[in-house]
Amino acid sequence: MSASAYSLTAMFPSNGFVVSEGEPVVGGLHGEHRHFFCSHCKSWMFTRPHGVDQFVNVRPMMFDDVSWFVPFIETYMSEKLPWATTPARHSFDKFPAMTDYAGLVAEYAKHVSKPRY
Repeated sequence: MSASAYSLTAMFPSNGFVVSEGEPVVGGLHGEHRHFFCSHCKSWMFTRPHGVDQFVNVRPMMFDDVSWFVPFIETYMSEKLPWATTPARHSFDKFPAMTDYAGLVAEYAKHVSKPRY
């Protein structure tokens, strides 16, 4: 869906996320996960993963200021292109186990550069 070697995602708490302009539409893969796109330009904006209601996966390139964003984990390394590299601290063949997320979030909170608003 990203037409790229990368599909960047920034996970945000659902209660801290709001679409401030426009009305996104569901598109892309029409499975149990809901992928939302700009109704005008059709850019992939965010995903609401099925069964993970506490988070929204946002495309970081949608932000006005992306200087704070650096990949922290890589997923689906089992499908990685040999030349595609990131500075991520953690890599997983698929996704981390659900039991690993609390520790990953806590570690990320210690290392992230906070965006300035």
